[in-house]
Amino acid sequence: MTATAAAAAFDTRALREGIERCEAETLLALYAEDAELRVVDRRTQPSHPLVMHGRDEIGAMLDDVYGREMTHKLEQVVVQDDRVAFLESCRYPDGVRVLAASMAGLRDGRIVDQTMLQAWDEAGPEQ
Repeated sequence: MTATAAAAAFDTRALREGIERCEAETLLALYAEDAELRVVDRRTQPSHPLVMHGRDEIGAMLDDVYGREMTHKLEQVVVQDDRVAFLESCRYPDGVRVLAASMAGLRDGRIVDQTMLQAWDEAGPEQ
């Protein structure tokens, strides 16, 4: 029962609102103080991911990402026991798209460890 209660406490509505309204503070509230976020993409590959520790570092990244001129949409979210998985799609004004898939562990309804895989549209031949 404890694991189910912890999962039920994760606020998927705040996740959707934070992502789709570009509210970094709303999203940061979903993280535990000691959270760790690993980002894997073309530049920060699995053997050398970008790793952020704690709410200060994660908050700085969220401020940067959600402060950009782009749209964000929460495509899917699944919460089960002490885990959450979600898929976010983003689009820059020039049409470049980004897709980010995340899997995270929860403690007391807050994210404690998250791994995000993100893929970007490839630059055209002129870039």
